[in-house]
Amino acid sequence: MDSKMKIMLVEDDTVLSQEVEHFLQKWGYKTIMPTQFDAITETFEKEQPHLVLMDVNLPYYDGFYWCRKIREISEVPILYISSRDDDGAKLMAMAQGGDDYMEKPFHLEILQAKIEAILRRTYQYKVRERVYLRKEMYYDPTAAFFLVNGKAIDFTKSEQRIMIKLMESRPEIVTRDALMNLLWNTDEFVSDGTLTTMISRLRNKLTEVCGEEIIKTKKGQGYYIE
Repeated sequence: MDSKMKIMLVEDDTVLSQEVEHFLQKWGYKTIMPTQFDAITETFEKEQPHLVLMDVNLPYYDGFYWCRKIREISEVPILYISSRDDDGAKLMAMAQGGDDYMEKPFHLEILQAKIEAILRRTYQYKVRERVYLRKEMYYDPTAAFFLVNGKAIDFTKSEQRIMIKLMESRPEIVTRDALMNLLWNTDEFVSDGTLTTMISRLRNKLTEVCGEEIIKTKKGQGYYIE
């Protein structure tokens, strides 16, 4: 995981917070430890952490309140760490926008595993949200849209898979065999001729909006995007 990932730990138990802070720093994370428990959102906006570890029982306002306030300004993942083990607290945590809930006491290794899973799920996926080819021309695999000057091209499931593969591999060539193997995981039967038809259809959709050929052919090898 990126050593620059910042984690904000909202915990008023100084012994526990110092133990968790030391552990996180050992694993390469940068930690933010708020000391003004009546101004959590101010610290959050200033530091812009990648993840928040949120206790429930806090001075002034509880963790549910601060989770709700953070959700008004950010979708950053929030992992609760709390001594409350009842289902009502867990339901409230999720209802206020929390991503996961961990009961105290806990093993630090389990906390680390949860943190890494949340960060991987959140940020490795987001890296693929927009990939630019030209100015005002980008692909958003999350929504399955290729946009040019604000106009979207709608892809089928198979076209989306082809597009993602070509975008991830560019400028390298993707062989026809690689694309065939990729498409065998869908419900659609793909023959050599079907792949040719799909590529042609995909090219036409892109050219109609872009006015240029985005997917190029390397004869005898495969396809690529520059």
